[in-house]
Amino acid sequence: MVRLQEVLVRFSKRIALQIAACVFLPVALSTFAFANGGGDGDRTQVGHDIIVGPNEEVSDATCFGCSVRVRGHVTSDVTVLGGNIVVEEQGQIAGDAVVLGGGLRLDKEASVGGDVAVFGGQVRSDPAASVGGDVTNFAGSIWLLLIFGLPLAILGGIIALIVLLVRRLIQPSLPATA
Repeated sequence: MVRLQEVLVRFSKRIALQIAACVFLPVALSTFAFANGGGDGDRTQVGHDIIVGPNEEVSDATCFGCSVRVRGHVTSDVTVLGGNIVVEEQGQIAGDAVVLGGGLRLDKEASVGGDVAVFGGQVRSDPAASVGGDVTNFAGSIWLLLIFGLPLAILGGIIALIVLLVRRLIQPSLPATA
């Protein structure tokens, strides 16, 4: 019985290391991609706002935990997770604008050439602003709960089930008393 416990403990440690490697390796590799910038004119930030000045041109802008302010021209898409997109007067986004956990504001004469999608925030647009594609707005925090909370709750339940099963296999069974 002790030998079985040792095997199960080693097995569970090995599984934990493999899971950690599967989670942390992609994160480590993605930091190298962010460091290289992903291409000419791309901007990617984590925790620091991106500002595209009036005379600047950027191809893509991606922001995690920060906001993007466009005064110039973005030739492709703007994606923000946990922040806002503000397109000021005469600012242009040629592609799509996507926000998860924030809002989008289009000032006078601002334009988005593609689609606009906002989850968990509001779209505020000046009447003189233009959007070339569809505008999708899922306002309210319930959408964020569904997008992020539900998968995390399911993952937590699976982990709790694995821990319960491993504990039942490791615990010695007690003999029945008469």
